[in-house]
Amino acid sequence: MATPQHDVVHLRPLVPGDAQTLASWARDVAFCQAADWSADLPYERYSTFWRDLIQAPPPDLIRLGVIHEGVLAGYIDLHGSEPTRRELGFVIGSRDRWARGLGRRAAAAALRYGFQDLRLNEVWAKALDSNQRSVRLLQRLGMRETARGDEAEFLCQPTFYRQFILTASEWRGTDRPKGPG
Repeated sequence: MATPQHDVVHLRPLVPGDAQTLASWARDVAFCQAADWSADLPYERYSTFWRDLIQAPPPDLIRLGVIHEGVLAGYIDLHGSEPTRRELGFVIGSRDRWARGLGRRAAAAALRYGFQDLRLNEVWAKALDSNQRSVRLLQRLGMRETARGDEAEFLCQPTFYRQFILTASEWRGTDRPKGPG
């Protein structure tokens, strides 16, 4: 059965024109709190940050735009300097796109990219315990919890990180559509 086009996300390299879209998300204080972005910086500072990061990313960061219905809807990160192991991160932009399954589809696309294209052996991630949407998302992707991480704060409440991992062999055994494409 074909996936409806509105459910599909694609990954692509970020381009300088994306800086304005990315910076615009910082205008939403609730988004900034949830994404752990500073909410009190001027728009131009965000725009400059994103433009500079897109033009000269750090060597240990792969950051790709998440495209949904032809629009930049978020980004994924595969971060780290180890050749066969990376940390997964993802952000879905403006809040009107939240709770639509885009985070799960973006993270799944990142795992596919990491395991197929980069030939990683493992991908790890962390989520704050009080951010149950992210915890459940990682679990639904087949990631298994490995440890309790550092103490932290989420939405002004004390919490802690939960650490997860998925190996390439585990990923190959997860329930994904088989066959061409």
